[in-house]
Order: sequence, then structure tokens, then C-alpha cells
Amino acid sequence: MRIRLDHFLMQVHLHSSVLMSCVFVYGTLKKGQPNYHRMFDSNNGKAEYLGSAFTTEKYPLVIATEYNIPFLLHIPGQGLRVYGEIYKVDEQMLKFLDDFESIPEMYQRTVVQLEVKEWAGKSEGEEILSPGSITEAFVYSTTTYRPDWPSLPCHESYDTKGDHGLKYTCREARE
Repeated sequence: MRIRLDHFLMQVHLHSSVLMSCVFVYGTLKKGQPNYHRMFDSNNGKAEYLGSAFTTEKYPLVIATEYNIPFLLHIPGQGLRVYGEIYKVDEQMLKFLDDFESIPEMYQRTVVQLEVKEWAGKSEGEEILSPGSITEAFVYSTTTYRPDWPSLPCHESYDTKGDHGLKYTCREARE
């Protein structure tokens, strides 16, 4: 099975014609975070961890609402370079993530350029990216936010148990 990574489309084409996309996650879907389990629930689709990276541009990563949700505000050039993880996901998982991220009401799926920190992707025939390499992936960011959000503290990396003291409230606890 030969895999070709197309940086401009953020998609991986398998000879079996399965379409895979690269997604950058920076919040509750990262390893060790409250929604990480959703990335590997086979009912949602398939996901494979490829590596970690920072956005090449600065963005405000803020924690907002009474549920302490991490939001990446789509304001390039403000905030900090944001750390996260890159996953290869199938079409079913991409659709699940679109629904989970409430596209288009809460978030929009856009393209972001990333600087690779470490690369773990080891699929046969897949391109290996070295630290410092630039790649692209889909990211869920928002252009719809309250006027005070850009003035909230910005974070380079999200952790629900971080020093900020703003523990995330899971969806199940909200209902």
C-alpha cells in the first residue's frame, strides 16, 4: 500500500482510493485531554497520530465560555504560535469532527501552516517530515466570538489541568 502526502490538499490518497485528511488539534482532542478518546472511537472513523507541530503564524488560543472551551480565534498575526498534534483521519472521522466542532455555527474548518516539532508517522511509503519542516493541515478555528475574547489571555498550548485554573466542562456534564 503506497501513500502519498499532498501538502496543498492536506489529504493522503491510498491506492484503495480511501481519502485521508490531515487535521491539527490544539485543545481537548489532544493526548491526555478530555476528548482525546473521541479520536480513537471506531464509531467515529479512523485517526492516526502523525506528530506534533506549532502554527507558523501567531493566533490567539483562548479559553472562553462558562464551559472553559479552548478556541483558536481566526486572527492571524495576534497571540502566540500554537502547539498541537497532527492526525491523519478518514472521511468518516472528518465528518465526525465537523459535527463535534459544530461547523459552521461555532467553528470553521480552514487550512493552517505548521512547523513540525516531531514526526511519528511511520506508514509504509509515507513521507517522513523532519523537525522544522513546514506542512499544512485542517484546523478548527472560529471567526464568531464575543468582542472581549481577543483580549483574554492567550495560550501557546492547551491543557485542561493547566496553571490557568479553567478546567474544561465535558459535554456530557452540560446536559
